[in-house]
Amino acid sequence: MAIQVKRAYEKPSPKDGARVLVDRLWPRGISKADAKLEKWLRDLAPSDTLRKWYHDQENASHFAEFRKRYLAELNAPAAAAALAELYDLAARHQTVTLIYGSKNEEQNNATVLRDLLSGMRKPPSSSGPGKALASGRRNRARASK
Repeated sequence: MAIQVKRAYEKPSPKDGARVLVDRLWPRGISKADAKLEKWLRDLAPSDTLRKWYHDQENASHFAEFRKRYLAELNAPAAAAALAELYDLAARHQTVTLIYGSKNEEQNNATVLRDLLSGMRKPPSSSGPGKALASGRRNRARASK
C-alpha cells in the first residue's frame, strides 16, 4: 500500500487512489465535487488549540513538539475511531492520498499520519491495528495460565 500526501488545492489525479481529507475545516474555494474525496475524516485533524499554536510557532524546531502533541491527541476516542477507519481504508486500497490544506507542504498533520500509516512512527500509546493485536495476545496469554 502506498500512502501519499497532497495539498487540497492540487488537482486530483487517478493515481491518488482513495482521497481522504484529514483537516477539520473544508478547504476554501473547493467544491465537494471537485475535491473527489472518498472520505472526510475531520476527527483526525489536530485540535483547534494545537493547530493555532503550531501556526503561530511554525518552524522546524516546533514541528517535533507539534508531532508529539498531535500523536497524543490521536488517542482521544473520536480520533482513535477515525484513525481505525483510516487504517481500514489503507488496507482496502492500493493507494491512499491524505489531503490537507496547510501551506506548509513538508510539516503538517497529513505528513504525521503518512509516517504513522507507513510504520515510521508509532503513536505514544497503542491506537490503530496494533492495539487489537496486542490485546488479543494478552487475552490468550491470560487464558493459558
